Formats: sequence, structure tokens, C-alpha cells
Amino acid sequence: MSNIPARNGYSIARYVIGRLLSLIPVLLGVTLLTYGLMFLSPSDPVEMLMQAQGIPVSPELIESMRVKAGLNKPFLEQYLSWLAKFVQGDMGVSLIDGQLVSDALMQALPRTLLLTSTSVLATIFLSVPLGVLAAIKQNRAMDHVIGFLSFLGNALPNFLVSLMLLYFIALKLKLLPVLASDTPKGLILPTLALAIPMTGKYIRQVRAAVLEQLGRGYVDGAISRGVRERTVLFHSVLRNAMLTIITLLSLSIGSLLGGTAAVERIFVWRGMGYMAMDAILTRDYPVIQAFVVWMSVIYVIINLLTDLSYYFLDPRVRQGLWVR
Repeated sequence: MSNIPARNGYSIARYVIGRLLSLIPVLLGVTLLTYGLMFLSPSDPVEMLMQAQGIPVSPELIESMRVKAGLNKPFLEQYLSWLAKFVQGDMGVSLIDGQLVSDALMQALPRTLLLTSTSVLATIFLSVPLGVLAAIKQNRAMDHVIGFLSFLGNALPNFLVSLMLLYFIALKLKLLPVLASDTPKGLILPTLALAIPMTGKYIRQVRAAVLEQLGRGYVDGAISRGVRERTVLFHSVLRNAMLTIITLLSLSIGSLLGGTAAVERIFVWRGMGYMAMDAILTRDYPVIQAFVVWMSVIYVIINLLTDLSYYFLDPRVRQGLWVR
């Protein structure tokens, strides 16, 4: 028995290393596709940079700058050079303001991570209790009310929710500021704008997961042995249903990281979505490349952490790793 923890630790470590190694081709493919799309763009990055800096543009100067930047080399050589610099933290400079892309990214990324974290927490605190309550009160009035609210929240896009919150809460009632800020009060509206549509979707998912567990034989068996229904619900049913809930939330975190642009724009929250939208509108290719690659890295890391969470929640996963 003393060898089990060591073997188990070795199995989980081997699993993590194997997953990390399997992510390398995925990330390489993302970087290749991202750089290739920017390479095929009709706009010349050197010409755009010179125009943004107010430098008179001439064919001779453009050509010399392209040679200096290595843009006259074959595609594969350009890609490998860009990738080597990117891995070392050199993501280039913005074609609009000449700022280092790495600096802009490090300023915007924490703000998006903060907004994503508060939105996910709000979604959990709203959807899990309401989903469990709807499952317990199946086919009763409370279930129908929660189902209607879930349908309504799921039908509203986050930009429309943002505008409604701004109009009623910020402008009419004047309870919260119009523009988002780093203060807890300034984060409430953008957090709700992202959490309300997600909550509408996940209430139904949580309800379905809990109902599936409530229909299992172990629930009737535990109640017949005298175990309190509340104990069975919180110690067994919710624990087994959490696998489905965590999977859904991990997908939401990935979509939030890349899909907060509209909300960030409305509330002037200068995160990654705000930065990416500006870059797309101005064709700032280095910023777009950095955004896509970093979002891909974060997304695969979140998926890995989600898989690892199964190890702690599902004994079958631990047993499978130990057997291997």
C-alpha cells in the first residue's frame, strides 16, 4: 500500500507531461496559421508603420525598410524568425503607435483575466443554486419560473444586456457608474453583462446534470438507509454533477477570454477584447498575432487544468491513471 501514492504521483506527472507535449503541435499550428493569414494580407506593415509615424513614404524607403525588417525573405524563413522572437518575448511593435506589443499585452491581459474571473464566479453563484432548485422542484411552479428566466437570459446577447444595464441601472437609477473601473463597484455592470447570458445557459445544464444524478440508484439506496436528503444532495449528487459543470465552465472561460470585446468596448474596459478590436479596425497585425496566439495558449492551459480537475473529483480517473 505504501507504493500507491508514489506510483499515483508518477502517473499524474506522466499524464501532465504527455498532455503538455501533445499541445506543442497544436500551438505551432496556431502560430503558423496566424502568421500565414497576416502574411497573405494585402496591406504592407512597413508602409502602415511609416504612415502612422508621419514619415514620407517612397518606394525606395519602403524597400529598404522591408529589407531591414526581413520582410523580403521567403515565408518560412520569416515565420521561423518571428516565432523565435515571439518565444523569447519579442512580439514586435504596434503599427499604429509604435508601442511594444508585449507591453500592451501585459497591460490588457490582467484586466481581461479579472473580468473573466468575476464573470465566472458570478455565473457559478447564480446558476448552480438556481439549477439545483429547479431540479428539486421539477415540474412545479418554481421550476417553470426558473426555466423561463433561464430561457430569457440565454436569448439575450451580452451586448444587449450591457446596453440595458447601462440604461436602467446606470443612467435611470444612477446606482452604478457608466464606465467600468478597477473598483468593485465599477466591475459590477460588465460582470453582470457577461454573467447573465451564461447563467441562463448553465441553469438548464446544471438542472439536467442534477436530475440525471437524482435518478441513479445510489440516491434511493442512501435515502432508504436513513441518510438525509440534504446530505445526499450536497455530498453525492452535486459532487458527481460537478464533472459536467466544470467542463461547461472551462469552455465558458475560453470563450470569455476571446469574446469580451463587445462588453469591454461598451464599458470602455481596456482589456484584451478592447485591444483586439482596435487592432482589427486599424489592421495592426502584430497586435492581432499576439492576441490570437496568447488566447490559444490560455485556452489549452485551461483545458489541461480542467482535465486535471477530473482527477480530484472522479475516483475512476485516479484509478485509470494508477492502472496505467
